[in-house]
Amino acid sequence: VQVVESGGGLVQAGGSLRLSCTVSGIIFRLNVVGWYRQTPGKQRESVATITPILTTTYADSVNGRFTISRENAENTAYLQMNNLKPEDTAVYYCKIGANYWGQGTQVTVSS
Repeated sequence: VQVVESGGGLVQAGGSLRLSCTVSGIIFRLNVVGWYRQTPGKQRESVATITPILTTTYADSVNGRFTISRENAENTAYLQMNNLKPEDTAVYYCKIGANYWGQGTQVTVSS
């Protein structure tokens, strides 16, 4: 199973980014996909998840600003991040299924 994230970068506070997670080697449409983030010295935390039937969950800190979605035909999940804040700075990881992770993509929000 291969999980590849992309779309990270440097953005000013209030700006937007869209992360992508492209997966191969697993039946994408049958699996839960989640976005997580981690900063140095802290535990990795869940940001958003989406199930095969499109049920979504969000961390309180991003609810109303971030939107998770999936395009099964493209084996890709997305995380649209709006109104970004400096505290959103982290490495963002995508996970599919029980425990398949990508390498992460850096998001840096400047104040």
